[in-house]
Amino acid sequence: MWAAVDARRYRCAACGNLTRFDVTTTRRTRAFHHFTVGGELTVEDEEVLSEVVEEVSCRWCGSGRAVEELRESEV
Repeated sequence: MWAAVDARRYRCAACGNLTRFDVTTTRRTRAFHHFTVGGELTVEDEEVLSEVVEEVSCRWCGSGRAVEELRESEV
């Protein structure tokens, strides 16, 4: 099971892209690791304790400076 991904939305003011971005984040999580007797891992109950978005760049035009986070009213 994976931790929920932050649902921030972005727009590239340079090319108008609303759908494709490379997002670099640092995430700190707490999770229950359950190993079977055979050594297979299942991660359960993962909780995101903190998350910092370090960089966002547009996948279409490559711009990082023109990417803006949309407010909830703009989504």
